[in-house]
Amino acid sequence: MKNIRFLSPAEIEMFDAAAYYETRVPKLGTDFISTIEFAVSDLSEHPEKWPAIGKGIRKRILPRFPYNVLYKIDPDEIIIVAIMHQKRRPNYWINRL
Repeated sequence: MKNIRFLSPAEIEMFDAAAYYETRVPKLGTDFISTIEFAVSDLSEHPEKWPAIGKGIRKRILPRFPYNVLYKIDPDEIIIVAIMHQKRRPNYWINRL
């Protein structure tokens, strides 16, 4: 199992989305964070399981929420590049590499 590191913008995206969901339905933001935690744990154990989308980036689709976890596998760690909404600005994260 590899260590996980979130880029700051990805972490901000995660908490912003959770805050939005929390304003819609109580505890939905917490569910969103839990879903991401599960997905990140899964990809830390099986990093090559999810499809590559280019430039060394892989995409882990989240169940229940319209978000993807975009990540890069480095020799010592997995870097979470973005928590990306599936329907908005698909390539905004590229400058983070």
